[in-house]
Amino acid sequence: MQLTNRSKQVSNKTMTFAESLYLPAVAKGLAITLKHFFKKKVTIQYPEVKRYLGPVFRGRHVLKRDEQGRERCTACGLCAVACPAEAISMVAEERKKGEEHLYREEKYAAVYEINMLRCIFCGLCEEACPKQAIYLRHDEFVPVFRSREQVIWGKDMLVEDMNNRYLREAWTKEEARKQDLLKAEGKITAVQPRAIP
Repeated sequence: MQLTNRSKQVSNKTMTFAESLYLPAVAKGLAITLKHFFKKKVTIQYPEVKRYLGPVFRGRHVLKRDEQGRERCTACGLCAVACPAEAISMVAEERKKGEEHLYREEKYAAVYEINMLRCIFCGLCEEACPKQAIYLRHDEFVPVFRSREQVIWGKDMLVEDMNNRYLREAWTKEEARKQDLLKAEGKITAVQPRAIP
């Protein structure tokens, strides 16, 4: 009884003179090499040319701001609790009078840090945030670390620059599903990327 259908019957026959020279095998190998030599190259010149990473790629972290430039994060700590690698830490403070243009809510994160060596880029912080304050960008890699001091990212590295806002076609799963259905029906062809509402 056979255990697998992939088994092959092996013979122990002696090789002919042509087979012992290995010329047919060498010619066959060269033919394969020449076939690949004239095909279009799949390699890209990375620093100059960047490949589209796709909408589900999880890259660099960003703490979002609203349209007025105020920080969305309220230091509730849900992202830190949801993080399986325990990479996020924060210190909450009360907003003082006159800081309404800096922070949306009465409570804000005075210190917000992510240990990038611990982070596993799972996106659970993004899903846990009730204020849609933290996102993992789908269009940007995390830069290379050259020393241990560059590993802990504070608010100076995380808070969004208003001159270079993070844009997406859809900010929720429901919105993305709705857009996909409309595209499939032919009602829309493209969606303009926008900042979070």
